[in-house]
Amino acid sequence: MSHVAIALFARPECPVGGPAMLNDLLAHFEGMIYRCRVDYAWSIEFVSAGCKTLTGHDVDAFMDGTVHFGELVHPDDRAMVRNAIYRALQYNRRYSIEYRIVRADGTERWVWEHGTGIRHAGGVCIALEGFVQDITQRHEAEQALHEAERRYRSIFENAVEGIFQSTPDKGYLAVNPALARMYGYDSPLQMIETLRDIDHQLYADPGRRAEFLRLMSENGQVINFESQVRQRNGNVIWISENARAVREAGGRILFYEGTVVEITERKVYEARIRHQATHDALTGLPNRNLLSDRLEQAIRQSQRNGDIAAVAFIDLDHFKFINDSLGHPIGDELLKVVAARLKSCMRATDTVARQGGDEFVIVLSHQKNLEAVTDTIRRIITAVAEPSQVNELALHITCSIGISVFPSDGHDAETLLRNADSAMYKAKELGRNNFEYFAAEMSMHATQRLELLTSLRRAVANDEFVLQYQPKIHLATGELVGAEALIRWCHPARGMVPPNAFIPIAEESGLIIDIGAWVLRTACAQNIAWQKAGLAPIPISVNLSPRQLMREDIVDLVAGVLQESGLAPYYLELEITETVVMRDVDKSLVILKKLKELGVKISIDDFGTGYSSLNYLKQFPVDTLKIDRSFVSDIVTDQDDAAIVKAVISLAHILNLRVVAEGVEAEAQHRFLLENGCDEVQGYHFGKPMSFDGFAEAWLKAGEGS
Repeated sequence: MSHVAIALFARPECPVGGPAMLNDLLAHFEGMIYRCRVDYAWSIEFVSAGCKTLTGHDVDAFMDGTVHFGELVHPDDRAMVRNAIYRALQYNRRYSIEYRIVRADGTERWVWEHGTGIRHAGGVCIALEGFVQDITQRHEAEQALHEAERRYRSIFENAVEGIFQSTPDKGYLAVNPALARMYGYDSPLQMIETLRDIDHQLYADPGRRAEFLRLMSENGQVINFESQVRQRNGNVIWISENARAVREAGGRILFYEGTVVEITERKVYEARIRHQATHDALTGLPNRNLLSDRLEQAIRQSQRNGDIAAVAFIDLDHFKFINDSLGHPIGDELLKVVAARLKSCMRATDTVARQGGDEFVIVLSHQKNLEAVTDTIRRIITAVAEPSQVNELALHITCSIGISVFPSDGHDAETLLRNADSAMYKAKELGRNNFEYFAAEMSMHATQRLELLTSLRRAVANDEFVLQYQPKIHLATGELVGAEALIRWCHPARGMVPPNAFIPIAEESGLIIDIGAWVLRTACAQNIAWQKAGLAPIPISVNLSPRQLMREDIVDLVAGVLQESGLAPYYLELEITETVVMRDVDKSLVILKKLKELGVKISIDDFGTGYSSLNYLKQFPVDTLKIDRSFVSDIVTDQDDAAIVKAVISLAHILNLRVVAEGVEAEAQHRFLLENGCDEVQGYHFGKPMSFDGFAEAWLKAGEGS
């Protein structure tokens, strides 16, 4: 185009507008049009006015030789430019070159030069004609694009996580090396060429691929989509995908793109944690938590099917002698042998659990009759009694078994376990190495129960109950932070009767309503009495029974007692057992919220025994979790109990709840709880339950004096 323009400018027969029009065209041309001789200096014969904008030098500087264009070429590019032009002339071709120039103000600009050689009739090149344009912006944009592409490629190639583009039905379009390695391929190309059917070649469960496609179609993305996939060698691993669908303007999916991370190690860890939470560390059998769940399932199945379920409570005879004489390692190995033998006697639908120590529990579901249960129990007794070889020692052990049956011996897991335990003790009384079915007289003869119930009714009328108070201690400071009110029965003939001897029958008979109301009123009144005497105020904990909690008037009762006694609500803490709360979650939640609105504190007692759901626990308006003494008693020696206690403390703190451990009776337990962040403790190690006056003298006045 340039040499044409020059030619037009030189021709005498210009069209209408002639030189003026051509000058306008040249003036408005973005860049510099030139004609120069083919010499070392590229001496200029013609240059357009655009040279000023491009180079900073005006036309005269080029025309009088003050400035030589070749000298404006960046020193690093001069040889390349000259070689490119001479090579084009050699082959009689046009030249097109990109290079840098140095303007008059010293700045560098990128330019594009396009030109051709002009030859005379003999073919000798006598001049060059062409144009030069500033392409700095374009060049910088291209460089930025190249740099962005380089960075993206570096990220793509060197990323730790897998990156991919794939189609709904034609395999992968692109994968990075990390993904290829993750799936066991030598290179991305090998993986792309091999995996053409992602649904069946990759996913261990094709249904997960179908779910992936469904989510992509409906939502346009997947987040933390977890699946199992097959590696090239057939191994199965867990992955988590985050991806999105890329669509064309019409909405059709073009491809998917996303990232993949392997989560096999995390999945294995989670499975191990779940297993540890529900299984005994020594034997691998289900623990008490899982046992409760399995027993409840067996009860529901029997209700649906109309058959029976049996619970067998197994205790090893004289196991303590083996532990004491041969040591715990031998005892542990023997427990493993027994656990394996028990499992060998069971069907897949039955459950063998370790209750703790040398006690095991078996749940037999779908039993047609008692004969079938008896057959299984006889096999167990025979299997356990076989000689055992443990560390080159020949050991012989037997077992005593108590059996309770649903529905005749109880309608809930707790009752069935308790009754099976009673039957087991009867079996021991009858000589061991045998079994007994539960009978009502094992727990209490009818006459004895009637006598106890009559005495209990008289006790309510004659005000034979007293409260004792056990201190709650802040672990970090050792300060007194509260007390639990514990009921005792001053029986005219039997003396002081502990609550476990009369509370169950009080609960069954309904007397617990009156007794519970008396405890609540007395505890609040005595707390106020301490405060009026000038002693340091502390919260008093009162246990609510299952019957109390489920009554419609419990909120009114608590509100009335607070008003009647004048006790500030925050000095009253109501303790509710976990199992009670979980019996009717919805109703419990309503009642607990109403109680909380009164301003009292709420504590979940015996936590860890009720198999409660974390989801429910988050909803309850609870201030404190009390770790059941059954876990505390063996935390120093039992790995399971230690793990459970640690987990409860951690869980409580995550939910911003206080943790109280009850039943602390030894310094080792104290140290363990302190080291693991337990907030408060109570137990004989810190103080026994005391009378009203005794507690004030020993704790409140002492605290006031300090």
